[in-house]
Amino acid sequence: MCLNSISQVLLTLLILCCLQCHSRPHSYDSKQLSEISKEVSKYSNIAQQIINLAVYGKAQNRSYERLAEFTDTIGNRVSGFKNLDLAIKYMHNALTRDGQENVHLEQVKIPHWVRGEESAVMLLPRNHTLAILGLGSSVGTPPGGIEAEVMVVESFEELKKRASEANGKIVVYNQLFVSYGETVAYRASGASEAAKVGAVASLIRSVTPFSINSPHTGWQWYQPGVPQIPTACITVEDAQMMARMARRGQRIVVRLTMGAQTLPDVDSFNTVAEIIGSKHPEQVVLLSGHLDSWDVGQGAMDDGGGVAISWEALSLIRDLGLRPKRTLRTVLWSAEEPGGVGAAQYFQQHKANISNFDLVMESDLGTFSPLGLQFTGSDKARAIMKEVMTLLAPINVTSLEEHGEGTDINMWMKAGVPGASLHTADQRYFWFHHSDGDTMSVQNPEEMNLCSAVWAVVAYVVADLEEMLPR
Repeated sequence: MCLNSISQVLLTLLILCCLQCHSRPHSYDSKQLSEISKEVSKYSNIAQQIINLAVYGKAQNRSYERLAEFTDTIGNRVSGFKNLDLAIKYMHNALTRDGQENVHLEQVKIPHWVRGEESAVMLLPRNHTLAILGLGSSVGTPPGGIEAEVMVVESFEELKKRASEANGKIVVYNQLFVSYGETVAYRASGASEAAKVGAVASLIRSVTPFSINSPHTGWQWYQPGVPQIPTACITVEDAQMMARMARRGQRIVVRLTMGAQTLPDVDSFNTVAEIIGSKHPEQVVLLSGHLDSWDVGQGAMDDGGGVAISWEALSLIRDLGLRPKRTLRTVLWSAEEPGGVGAAQYFQQHKANISNFDLVMESDLGTFSPLGLQFTGSDKARAIMKEVMTLLAPINVTSLEEHGEGTDINMWMKAGVPGASLHTADQRYFWFHHSDGDTMSVQNPEEMNLCSAVWAVVAYVVADLEEMLPR
């Protein structure tokens, strides 16, 4: 081989070595799984202490009792309304009295949509009052309301096929519940899709697999450039009834009256409390739930439970005299229901320090009996999280599933920060979601004890490991 060829080979080898060094993640790459397992296993005693305190000890039922007192005192907490302000003040004071560190408020601007008086009456083929809940951001009707013939469809596809029939009518969607993720499209976009074909209003079958004649509300979004028409949810029972009438060829006429309006955005706050890290205080494991709710029920399940366990996790760790290497930060979001508004502004305010966010966690699918966590992160991070979940074997909550989710943490996960959401036995969640049924009666103290233990163990251990989760 000539000298020139040898030089080229050496140069190539040097470049490859450099590329390998630069592509190597900074955390845990040099550790084998056995070493990770050994490190995590050292926390088994601490994990058991947290579990004992939360599930069997002095903290038993504390998260439930805190939530009950909060929701019974404040009630529901709608974006832009006084009750949300009262809730924020309540939580700020409660966290301070509980001895949490660095309790403070971070200002945000949030939507202020007002429901107003609303009603719907079926005039033909018989007189019948429809139970309705206007959808967030909906416009109102003219002062005298809208009286129009109804056109019932089962899907967006049917609406497009029958577009020529829709002009001047109220479109009623009687879509089947497949899953919340799929079916919620009718609530989110039903008004704009109906307006595209000339409808004057839309009524959407509530997005729920089970109903006792209760409507479920939620936010909806108007599409740019499409006329904005009034929209509300009706009960499953009334949607099915009108579908049967339509199949018989009966003419259906409804009078809809809605006083809804959108007012200027108002000032609000995300509520923050911490346990400051002993070694790397600038690095953060974030736990969260959202403090706002809809204006029906008490917001106990959505998302009072997530708020309560995110507070309780700090209390459990503090009660045991533990202080992890990194900061544990609980954030109670404002204005999640209008689309994660408070959380989006928090992200903008803090994304400059994104490299210091170790793990973001959100509980917003109920605090029923916990099954495990849903997780988004690198393969290396997943391997570590699986080891952490083994510490919860005493309460049989060891599952680590795909795809962490949560409106308030999605932007962090999209930016590469590992994210986790609490997965519970939530089969009944959408029975009560955004309805008058979301009260403390849905909550179970024993289940909340278990959720609190899961939240505290995972948060503490990840915050105390020698290195951050790899990205």
